[in-house]
Amino acid sequence: MSQSDAQLTDAERDRILAKAALFAPPEPVLADGRRDLVGLSRAELAAELAAIGAPAFRARQIWHWVYHRGETDFARFTTIARPMQERLAERFVIGRPDVAAMQQSADGTRKYLFRFRDGQEAETVYIPDRDEPRGAACLSSQIGCTLSCRFCHTGTQRLARNLGTAEIVGQFMALRDAFGEWPSPHDDTPRLLSNIVLMGMGEPLYNYENVARAMAIVMDNEGIALSRRRITLSTSGVVPMMDRAGAELGVNLAVSLHAVRDDLRDELVPLNRKYPIAELIAACRRYPGASNARRITFEYVMLRGINDSAAEAHELVRLIAGIPAKVNLIPFNPWPGSTYAPSTATALRRFAEIVMNAGFAAPVRTPRGRDILAACGQLRTEAARRPHRRPAA
Repeated sequence: MSQSDAQLTDAERDRILAKAALFAPPEPVLADGRRDLVGLSRAELAAELAAIGAPAFRARQIWHWVYHRGETDFARFTTIARPMQERLAERFVIGRPDVAAMQQSADGTRKYLFRFRDGQEAETVYIPDRDEPRGAACLSSQIGCTLSCRFCHTGTQRLARNLGTAEIVGQFMALRDAFGEWPSPHDDTPRLLSNIVLMGMGEPLYNYENVARAMAIVMDNEGIALSRRRITLSTSGVVPMMDRAGAELGVNLAVSLHAVRDDLRDELVPLNRKYPIAELIAACRRYPGASNARRITFEYVMLRGINDSAAEAHELVRLIAGIPAKVNLIPFNPWPGSTYAPSTATALRRFAEIVMNAGFAAPVRTPRGRDILAACGQLRTEAARRPHRRPAA
């Protein structure tokens, strides 16, 4: 068994996280010295409150106001007396990323450009369900990306930095603000924001610590309370971290496969040179919780004359045999300067039939938000032109 096939070792984890630390987010402290409460764990929140002499039970109350009610003004924390409200406001804030821009597609998709405190920006997309009054929040985990996948517009933007815990969970909270979806005591209206997909800008497993902390907050049943079954983490195949994500988070897994031969995947998804297909598929077989009820999703962008032949469909079936899985066939979404073309309708249909005849669901994803460059592989900002600088120690 190769090193990357084994469980993640301390040394491998440290190497990955050390690389991520080079692109760490700014400290969550404002220029005036106040600390942002968003992004703190329960234990960290309790410690911050203890430092100002607040009793332990206040942490649970504040958690409720911040993450269940979505309140940003301490003066509205009606279960807390005014003197304590004022002490909280002196020491803390409850932040959100700023909405720098919002575009709405003809199909109802919305793309938000969020600006963070250091001026860097990332895009977040709301994708409405075609058949039901709900949708998914597609969150970013990094500003830019290091993977340089050839068909992906985001991959043409160099990595500026990782997003912090507050910035990741803050994207979802800002969408709830925009949709008016924080619950009131007597509100049982179905939520439009019913799912999270970590499929925006960046590779989530190269920013695992912040992603994991953000999803732990999202899944806390006394706050946002989104089930892990409604969260999907997408990776291009950071094999050592897949085991850890499965063991610690247990969310749904989506794998950006896009090719069935190493020579082609090396070109399309350069990460394959480090973690080739055999190792990636082995990690998928190990992923905990995979079952017919919680299938691994293999994402496959269909590129005309590149990866869409019948032979490649048969090889895909062979690769994933025995894995509880479905295959999302994604028509290529063109972007300015791209050199690829979408597969023909005939090639798409033939590919899907081969996969379905082998017993796997193989829906052809309907492109959403193409007219605003919000579809799969189209996200990109100009924020990376502004270099991120750490504050002086």
